Amino acid sequence: MDIVEGKHFSITDPKGINTVIYQINKTKKEYQDKYPKYTLERLDFTSEIRGDSTRKTYFVDEPIPEGNQLVIFSFGKEKVVINNGLLIGDEVRISKKPTPFKFNTIYSEEESEYRDFTYTPNLKRAISIIDPETAEEVKPVLYFDEKTNEVKGKCKLKPYKSYFAFEIRES
Repeated sequence: MDIVEGKHFSITDPKGINTVIYQINKTKKEYQDKYPKYTLERLDFTSEIRGDSTRKTYFVDEPIPEGNQLVIFSFGKEKVVINNGLLIGDEVRISKKPTPFKFNTIYSEEESEYRDFTYTPNLKRAISIIDPETAEEVKPVLYFDEKTNEVKGKCKLKPYKSYFAFEIRES
């Protein structure tokens, strides 16, 4: 029987706010020359409605002793609030040291595909595209690029719709 050790923490979203949290993972040194230095992993959560609010409990499967770096996005009507934090032990600490975020709003009047993503050997990527209305991630279609011998992905984007795209980079 496998034993999974993990941590969890909860936040409460007020009415009209939808929060999603990503963990930033550092790519192993032996892969950093070919793959992104950092990748993103969206945390799983459960929801519980409490009056006009929603209490979300997030799960980190493999906590690391020095702390798991988190990116917290709170989507509201026509705005996104970005915070970064660290899960250390049983608490989430909001960091005072800024993380270099690169983000864009993507909009097109035609259906389009958004750039190729390069994946690490464990199928993680450094870029994520989110539908700000639902806070759901746009799932890329994976394919194997025979020229570069890499697994890549593309996202199909709907016309007349805005998307929030972000990437974690080395500062």
